[in-house]
Amino acid sequence: MRLAGAHAAVRRIWTVELRPRAGGHTLICPTCTAHTSPLTGPSARSAVMAHLARHARADALPAYLRSCQCRMRGCVWHPRHRGCAGPVLLALTRDRSGRTWRLADSCAACAAATSHTAVVPDTLPGGPRPLPPACPSPSGRQPCPGLPERVRVREMLTYLGTALPRFTSPAARLLALQCALRADALGRVRLPAGLLRGMRLRANGELWLELAHAGWLELPDFRALPLQLRLLDAAVLDQAPGRRARCRAAHWALRPAPLALPAAAPALRLAALVLATHSPTEAEHSPDMDVLARLCGHSPQQTRELLDRLVTTGTLSAWQHNRVTDEVFWQLPQSQT
Repeated sequence: MRLAGAHAAVRRIWTVELRPRAGGHTLICPTCTAHTSPLTGPSARSAVMAHLARHARADALPAYLRSCQCRMRGCVWHPRHRGCAGPVLLALTRDRSGRTWRLADSCAACAAATSHTAVVPDTLPGGPRPLPPACPSPSGRQPCPGLPERVRVREMLTYLGTALPRFTSPAARLLALQCALRADALGRVRLPAGLLRGMRLRANGELWLELAHAGWLELPDFRALPLQLRLLDAAVLDQAPGRRARCRAAHWALRPAPLALPAAAPALRLAALVLATHSPTEAEHSPDMDVLARLCGHSPQQTRELLDRLVTTGTLSAWQHNRVTDEVFWQLPQSQT
């Protein structure tokens, strides 16, 4: 006699489509048969994010009941890779046209292998957020300094990798990261002048225009200090953990030890930040090149050049790309490990 499983797998996939019509696009959801009035580009993307987020909140499940929806379908959403692994996350995927969006539970490995996909930070209000594992220590009691901030920054960089246009510059991505982590529940952000000077972004109006053109924020009044603005991305308005914890993550992202490069070019600073967001508990690290390139906003070839420059500057001691598995390994100088 075959024993039944403890519970049946629960389907957690939500898909919406933006269909063109006179005056813009209308949002179609087969799950709830929702239809909207005509939407333009920025408002359409925000409507998609907000609608999918409502479904995820309404159908919330404890972690032990969630399963990788990609694996349940034979991993047809991505090319072959090393197999399912890692925690089950909420993965947001859009097709190449930008008209169809899917939010689904996916393991970390499948999410990383799926094109045009970003992991959505845990935004369920009031939902418990799992604590990151502690780093090994002689006593086994001390958590690794900066690990919660590192995890939070990695999640937000992953989300911005899909929310922002592919051509968004590294400097604009760094600015968007600070805004997203410092925003309140209404999307309002206050940026002190000292912060912008420290990031060397105070007089760079092109970055603000870049993010405004993408429909991600409203242009601020540059005459007012501190600078105040409002984000238009609905998906970042209801984040967990609280704002104070996110502000600590934003502060860590400015000097992501042990890979801080405050005086470097934005592309190099962003590359160092992406590497720093991965776990420091091992001598070598192995995310996929496709993942690193997506977070850096570059092609794989450009990302390789950035890694070479990090070795040249002494930030890394060495790095290697396994072209068979697409894994990237790097090592820090002995003084930083």
